[in-house]
Amino acid sequence: MIDCKKFVETLEGKPVFVFGLGASGLSVIRALHKAGAKIAAWDDDVGRRAQAEKEGASLADPEQGGLEGAACLVLAPGVPLHYPEPHPVVHAARRAGAEIIGDLEILHRAGHGRKTVGITGTNGKSTTASLIAHILKQAGRKPVLGGNIGVPALNLEMPAKDDVFVLEISSFQMDLCPNFRPDIAVLLNITPDHIDRHGSFEGYAAAKARMFEGPGTAVISVDDKSCRAILKDISRGGERDIVTFSVDKDLRGEVPESLAVCILEDGAVIDMMGDTPVEAGNLNQAKALQGRHNAQNAAASYAVCRLLGLTPEEIAEGFKTYPGLAHRQLCVRVINGVSYVNDSKATNAQATATALACFQNIYWVLGGRPKAGGLAGLEALTERVRHAFVIGEAEDEFSAWLERHGVPHSRSHTLEMAVAEAHSAAQQERGQPGGAGVVLLSPACASFDQFTSFEARGDAFAKLVGALEA
Repeated sequence: MIDCKKFVETLEGKPVFVFGLGASGLSVIRALHKAGAKIAAWDDDVGRRAQAEKEGASLADPEQGGLEGAACLVLAPGVPLHYPEPHPVVHAARRAGAEIIGDLEILHRAGHGRKTVGITGTNGKSTTASLIAHILKQAGRKPVLGGNIGVPALNLEMPAKDDVFVLEISSFQMDLCPNFRPDIAVLLNITPDHIDRHGSFEGYAAAKARMFEGPGTAVISVDDKSCRAILKDISRGGERDIVTFSVDKDLRGEVPESLAVCILEDGAVIDMMGDTPVEAGNLNQAKALQGRHNAQNAAASYAVCRLLGLTPEEIAEGFKTYPGLAHRQLCVRVINGVSYVNDSKATNAQATATALACFQNIYWVLGGRPKAGGLAGLEALTERVRHAFVIGEAEDEFSAWLERHGVPHSRSHTLEMAVAEAHSAAQQERGQPGGAGVVLLSPACASFDQFTSFEARGDAFAKLVGALEA
């Protein structure tokens, strides 16, 4: 647990109000209570309120004056700050003059003195964060991994003085960081997502761009237009050193204004962070890092680990031993040659596109709570799908899209039914040209209609697959 005494000293005896009592909210209460802070809290869920009291908070309804006199409101990232309409607790905090922050900001204000690496982007954040941590550990370092992946920020253990925090950071979290900016900030890509929470694509991109304000180093892709626009602004500001990376361009043919890393079509990793370009390993030797999307994750990870003092040889070895990330194109079982792949973390069409591009003869399980844009952009990949099985709130919208694009599909309603139907079809048709096929859970949707998280959805898929008869 992070020692928050320095942060609590800045409160001058005023209480902290915590709203949204999921894992991160409760971790804030535990850490601040231990540091001696006065804490009030609220959540719409009665059970969570009871847990907050056990952790040392008093309960106060923010709409009944509970925020009066509070130094700050610590808001859960999932609570709307701006769009489609600020949550009533946000209005209450503004009326009370309470600053609105998140747990990453408290981590920053705790004065820990360690270097921070922050990874953002629409897709690939979790893989890149876990890959960086894995490579560092393989090289004998002891990084601490957290943020939007795994352990909430204030539940983390403090790294040694010469080690680092590796933090996955969402756009929602950056909205709650008035001062915190990572020492090494990484931007992987930007495609339309969370438009409902940011008002527009431009608002979403601007939330990502805030991570690069102030001094430090920017590690940024040049493979999409929005990243290049942010790179231009960073260069103009002149406060951050820059390392660019690409999987679409051989940057050796250009004269980059910055240090650079690129990965070629044959998997070669090209390091241009020294005096001359050198080949520093090959991703074809890394079983868990296949596909363009993983090449992008690897390029960013390579740059970060070089900045942290690792050798090309150490990084290449880390690539080889990386086991992959749960819920991201993870093969949970093979039955009679048919692979059953958990890609539950694919919560938008762009993420699902990376999975569809990796397989043929796909029995595709998709659906959930749809996001803006739906399945747009997947048209060119429909020929890889033998049959789709649609579940959840997206059933009508996605079925109509599949009908328009000539994809055979079934309305399966639930994940349990979809897995059973996909299994039956894949096993009956496994002699088809192009391979035995794959049952792929890649929902292109949020999970919250039927599951509490994408992890819960992926775990349910793995359990259902484990129970199938061979």
